[in-house]
Amino acid sequence: MSDRSPMPPDAPAVSAAPPRTLVPGVHVIEDRRIPLVPNIGIVEGRDAVLVVDCGMGPVNGDTVLASARKIAGDRPLILTLTHFHPEHGFGAQAFKGHAHIFYNAGQRDELVSRGPGYLDMFRSFGPGVSAALDGVEIVMPDAVYDGPLHRIDLGGRVVELRTWGLAHTAADQIVWLPADRILFTGDLAEERIFPIFPWFPPDDAVLDAARWRSILTDLQVLDPAIVVPGHGSVGGAEILRAVAGYMDEVAQLVRDATSAGVAGTDLVARLAPVIRAAHPDWEAPEWIDFAIRYYAGQ
Repeated sequence: MSDRSPMPPDAPAVSAAPPRTLVPGVHVIEDRRIPLVPNIGIVEGRDAVLVVDCGMGPVNGDTVLASARKIAGDRPLILTLTHFHPEHGFGAQAFKGHAHIFYNAGQRDELVSRGPGYLDMFRSFGPGVSAALDGVEIVMPDAVYDGPLHRIDLGGRVVELRTWGLAHTAADQIVWLPADRILFTGDLAEERIFPIFPWFPPDDAVLDAARWRSILTDLQVLDPAIVVPGHGSVGGAEILRAVAGYMDEVAQLVRDATSAGVAGTDLVARLAPVIRAAHPDWEAPEWIDFAIRYYAGQ
């Protein structure tokens, strides 16, 4: 049992309720559409149990660990991340010594080079977020893999970890269960949420939207039956199509407006309301401006 202090009501808290079972042996702790809370996967095999993402901060990490341990029993745990962003992976210290922490090499490198800066940035997001990050320690994985694909046999269930390099971050990773046709996308795909374009030049410009868009095509080719997005409701391949369509839409609008001589702040002022109106039920419209600026700079 954790002896950590509880977080305040406005902190982004992972649910301690029993996870939702997608198919026998595959579960998700749903984000409940709470900002800065990710969807978290728990994937069972006969010999081990894989946890996909762990939430932000030590209290959330404890919550996820407790949920995973309840499902796993005596089976060993493995923790992996979809990417290094704090709301997905800065609860990993709760797993240190209780699970085998396993990332791709690019995630480890990005955690070293950019993790402290992102921790400082997230702490500025308000008291609730700062409280969630209280006592955070950035921990390194126990092991990493190189290359675009690594398979883990959990015992009767094989899981594929895939990465393409620079996209939404420098080393985004999806988790694919080929036999179950279940896909965990991280923030490469979110459901009815404007995609997060972390485009903050000159301080932070680690983003490749063309590759990101190409990955979404690759993921559709997998033909997933169930898609667990980084944030938002669990669904199917329509989530991938919606994000891809949005990226195509913004890129084309920027090209057309730029060709017509619109530039700078006028570009954002003209296009952002159009894009917002085209997706009235999508959340986090603050990311529209960043997407416009990104495509304008290409």
